[in-house]
Amino acid sequence: MASILETAMLICFGLSWPINLVKNIKAKTAKATSLNFLLLITFGYVCGIAAKFVSHQINYVLIAYFLNLAVVLANLVVYFINRSYDKKTS
Repeated sequence: MASILETAMLICFGLSWPINLVKNIKAKTAKATSLNFLLLITFGYVCGIAAKFVSHQINYVLIAYFLNLAVVLANLVVYFINRSYDKKTS
């Protein structure tokens, strides 16, 4: 039951990241994006993944962690692309 609830939490959080990614791609600016926030979220997902391996609870929940981490990493890439746009236009 705990794994089901953890997966539900990750899915709920994870649904916002693709929406944020599309918004950031369209915006072509990093002015409203916090690098510290993205790095903190990335660190949190990495810690969650590490916790699964350390506790030997390797199960389907890892899929949700890895999917969320991938989209947050994509947001980080877009952040740096948008930051380069900002530098060119200022």
